[in-house]
Amino acid sequence: MNPPDYEYLRKLLKDHSGLDLSSDKQYLLESRLLPLARKSGLSSITDLVQKLKGGSTAITAQVVEAMTTNETFFFRDKVPFDHFRESIMPEMIKARANRKSIRIWCAAGSTGQEPYSLAMCLKEMGAALAGWRVEILATDLSQEVLEKSKAGIYSQFEVQRGLPIQMLVKYFKQVGEVWQINPELRAMIQHRQLNLLHEFSSLGAFDVIFCRNVLIYFDQDTKTNIFNRLAKAVEPDGFLVLGAAETVVGLTETFKPFADRRGLYRPSGSAGASARTSTLGAWPKAAAAGG
Repeated sequence: MNPPDYEYLRKLLKDHSGLDLSSDKQYLLESRLLPLARKSGLSSITDLVQKLKGGSTAITAQVVEAMTTNETFFFRDKVPFDHFRESIMPEMIKARANRKSIRIWCAAGSTGQEPYSLAMCLKEMGAALAGWRVEILATDLSQEVLEKSKAGIYSQFEVQRGLPIQMLVKYFKQVGEVWQINPELRAMIQHRQLNLLHEFSSLGAFDVIFCRNVLIYFDQDTKTNIFNRLAKAVEPDGFLVLGAAETVVGLTETFKPFADRRGLYRPSGSAGASARTSTLGAWPKAAAAGG
C-alpha cells in the first residue's frame, strides 16, 4: 500500500467512524481490506481506493464494517456487571420506585453479548422488578452485527466465553450446534443502527448508559464531543459505564468518577438530561423484567 492510499483511508475511516489510526497501522488496513478488495473483484488496495474516490457508498460502508472491531463476549470484564447488580440497580430501584421504569442504552452493542448480559442480570432480580417497564436499546455502527444480535444465536465457542453454565441452561435453547437466547430476553432488547459521531439526542434520556471499549479508538476531541453529548442523554442521577481502558479524566467535566468503582461515572450537576419521558413511543412495548 502506498502512503497516499494509506492517508486517504485513514481520513475516510476517521470521518465516517471516528476510528483514529496511527501512522504505523498500515498492516492492519492491508490485512482487513485486501480480502474485501478481492471479494469486490479488485486486485489491490489501490484499486479499492480508486473505487472509494468514485463515490461508492456501498463500498465505503463495507470498508468501515471491515475495520470496525467487534470483539465482545458475555459478561465481559465482569466488574461493570458487578457494578450494575450491586450499585446501579439497587439505587435505580429506589430512585425510580414511583414510575417503575428504567431505560438502558448499550452504545456499540456489537453482536449482543453485552445487552443480553444486562437482560440476564435484570431477570435474575426477579420480584424486585415485577411490574416494571424495562427498555434496553442496543445500537451499533454495523448493521451486520445488529442482525446477529437480533437473532440471538451464538456458537458453542461464543457461549463458553464468560457465560456461566447455569445461565446458559436457564436462558438459552440449543438448536443443532448453536444456542439461541430465549424469546423473552430477545424481546427486552431494541436495536438501532447508530453512528456515535452523529447526533443522538432523538433517542431521549436514559437512566444507564454502557459505552464500553469503543471510545479508545477515537482522538481526544472526538471523545470530548461524545462525552458532552452523552451527558445530555443521561438522567441527572443516572450512570455512565466505560471500559477499563477508558476515562473522562482530562477530557470533560460533564461526568465525575466514583473513586472506588472503576469505570463508573455520574453526570456532574446540570449536565444531565432533564427529560424523563421516552421519545421512542413508536417502538413495540418492551418486556417486563420481573419474573
